Amino acid sequence: MKILLVEDEPHLANSITTFLESEGNVCSSVMTLADARDKTADYQYDCILVDIGLPDGSGLDIIKQLKANHQRTGIIIISAKNSINDKIEGLDLGADDYLPKPFHLAELNARVKALFRRNHFAGEKHIRFREIKVTPGEQKVTVSDTAIVLTRSEYTLLLYMLANQNRVLTKESVAEHLSGDDADLLDRIDFIYSHVKNLRKKLVQAGADDYIKSVYGIGYKWSA
Repeated sequence: MKILLVEDEPHLANSITTFLESEGNVCSSVMTLADARDKTADYQYDCILVDIGLPDGSGLDIIKQLKANHQRTGIIIISAKNSINDKIEGLDLGADDYLPKPFHLAELNARVKALFRRNHFAGEKHIRFREIKVTPGEQKVTVSDTAIVLTRSEYTLLLYMLANQNRVLTKESVAEHLSGDDADLLDRIDFIYSHVKNLRKKLVQAGADDYIKSVYGIGYKWSA
């Protein structure tokens, strides 16, 4: 998953990003409302974790912006302002969840995963596409009940494609999803070709049909 953290406490922000990245996510972190607005204007995220109390305003304002722009991003409020009014306002604005500080990082991670499943896979614990089954809780992938071993990038790519079935994904969006917001600073994005090639090879060798379609000059599409 590609996650944006909006949190002005440096120690907490570092702890959260380190933990979520160890779980296979790609994370970016900002400390102000202004930076959060810039990030969400330029990039797409699977999930945004936002604190309410920011140095230059309320984190609730970024929720208003996302909803006004009809972005499909999942939103979890993480805040020390544990009042019922803050919680109700945040959820009324369109946030998906509210986690008061302090919290265990494992619980935050579980909520992020659950939100991703709800938004993309109807909340199912197992993601199924014909003969392919993915169990995100275990980061396990099987083809017709035969387990296959994927690298972190290959697994992230598979989830990204399954979450965007029948959509054309540009090469740039794939690079951004695998490398984070710094992808636009790279001179070349050829690295995505090897990940796509290896993922396709492993799935087909395990007995799956080839669902990764190349769209000439643009990118890829996962389709039956």
